[in-house]
Amino acid sequence: MVNPTIQRRRLGLALKRARESAGKTQDEAAVVIDAAASKISRLELGQSGIKLTDLKLLLDLYGVTGEEAEPLRELARAGRQRGRWSTYRNVVPDWFRQYLDLEGDASEIRWYQPEVIPGILQIEPYIRAMNVTAHPRLSSEDVDRQVAVRLDRQAILRQDGAPDLSFILSESALRRSIGDAATMRSQLLHLTEVGKQPNVSLQVFPFDAQTYETASFNFIILRFGDDAASDVIYVETFTDADYLDRPDAVRAYTRLWDRLRAAALGPVESRKLILRMADDMKR
Repeated sequence: MVNPTIQRRRLGLALKRARESAGKTQDEAAVVIDAAASKISRLELGQSGIKLTDLKLLLDLYGVTGEEAEPLRELARAGRQRGRWSTYRNVVPDWFRQYLDLEGDASEIRWYQPEVIPGILQIEPYIRAMNVTAHPRLSSEDVDRQVAVRLDRQAILRQDGAPDLSFILSESALRRSIGDAATMRSQLLHLTEVGKQPNVSLQVFPFDAQTYETASFNFIILRFGDDAASDVIYVETFTDADYLDRPDAVRAYTRLWDRLRAAALGPVESRKLILRMADDMKR
């Protein structure tokens, strides 16, 4: 299925490069399509689709014509379609469906999580316990759909051509009780099994890590092939999310990731710690 978020993302990058090559500013581009500069920013970030009439005006401004323009028109058409996650519209907000599309198309995902187990690593009882606690007013049907979304995402762990997945989990995420002791023990054992996969690296950032560098918020670095210019940083808040692709932001988060990874336990030591924690819960 065509992934509209990815098509919009690719179109946005192409438009940004064309604008910069033409020496035009976002303000100048906005004037041509009679819009605010913020709309050009959203287009270049892949956060919204574009009408073909507006696309033609921008391409004319940037001097992109003929055979060069046709692939961009195709991306614009594809970007206006519905994605695979549209069937979950009533339980997944728009700003998160965009992330799901990006996650599904990434070639590498680096995930730092300080408080709970990352969604694509959660087992079903853990997912249910989280939703019942966090959203007590959800109907049982909506809880089932929330579970279905998260389990559907986990196909990324098993699919052909699976991305390289690196996780750094704060020790607090492993010790925070979600559900009963049996649920937590099963969840911890599941982490050790997933961590054995050749494309998965899982490290624990311990309470006694010898570093001044910490992060109290989760963030995800998404990479798409070898083109670093297409990297996206995903930072989630309580009611929304930020998608950062500015080179300075990408560099800053990449440096933060490298420092956290250096201070975390290695994969082998991390697995041993998680197994000890799971064994303690059996007693």
